[in-house]
Amino acid sequence: ASTAGEVAMSSEEMVYNVVLKQAALVNKQPSGLDNPDIALPGTLLSEAYDRCGEVCAEYAKTFYLGTLLMTSERRRAIWAIYVWCRRTDELVDGPNASHITPTALDRWESRLEDLFRGRPFDMLDAALSDTVTKFPVDIQPFRDMIEGMRMDLRKSRYKNFDELYLYCYYVAGTVGLMSVPVMGIAPDSQATTESVYNAALALGIANQLTNILRDVGEDAQRGRVYLPQDELAQAGLSDDDIFAGEVTNKWRNFMKNQIKRARMFFDMAENGVTELSEASRWPVWASLLLYRQILDEIEANDYNNFTKRAYVSKAKKIAALPIAYAKSLL
Repeated sequence: ASTAGEVAMSSEEMVYNVVLKQAALVNKQPSGLDNPDIALPGTLLSEAYDRCGEVCAEYAKTFYLGTLLMTSERRRAIWAIYVWCRRTDELVDGPNASHITPTALDRWESRLEDLFRGRPFDMLDAALSDTVTKFPVDIQPFRDMIEGMRMDLRKSRYKNFDELYLYCYYVAGTVGLMSVPVMGIAPDSQATTESVYNAALALGIANQLTNILRDVGEDAQRGRVYLPQDELAQAGLSDDDIFAGEVTNKWRNFMKNQIKRARMFFDMAENGVTELSEASRWPVWASLLLYRQILDEIEANDYNNFTKRAYVSKAKKIAALPIAYAKSLL
């Protein structure tokens, strides 16, 4: 039975405890794996990283371009993390998602544990296995991401923002916590490690809230509503209104508040990007600026995220790259 203290702890407090643990790790040297002798030969490992780079280039073009400015070791490590996250996400969102069971996610988690012990299952695992020996990357955010996938299997409604915040942390905030040790903090940064982690977490939350707002219509077709139920009710709306897909003034007002919150998390994230090592800033700025523009596109579509998908045009994406680059130099 849980104690009254546990019940009182909010999702934000729970996540903050993880942030503190991660920040403490970065201030130490990586401990290495229990058994690093089971490494792949250098050529195979190099191939594994190249393959991760190819996957990143295919599915996250803008982010991939940004990683090319990073040092070779950091770049390869970020690709390895990206690919593991993508494969994890594919378990519940990919072509075989309908066959995924909690047992399959348990197996994926035990594979993760093996990988952290230096016993990768395949080539792509090997790249991440090598990465975690070189950087102070902890297993906790990876485990938490798998927990987010479990949540997707059993939950399709969120009572309030506290519940939704925890989900956003699991599926996206974790990526920020995985990435900071690899991207590195600028040597001349005056910020605390913890504040940089908090900003990385905020970017993940902002990105996921943006995904949720962009995908309202698509999620509704799958019977899912990733919006706080209490806030819908306060706005005079219900799931039925979402399934009906009609843009009313009530819906517009509700969406304005949701977009405002997502932008607040983007603003929190900006504070941390400037503290990252200079070569790592560009991909993060590019990602932040482009994702934030999706919110502008929802507004431009008159808040119709039922039948219109808000997306940033190729021209706008290209225009964002030099802006992101300029910001990364400031």
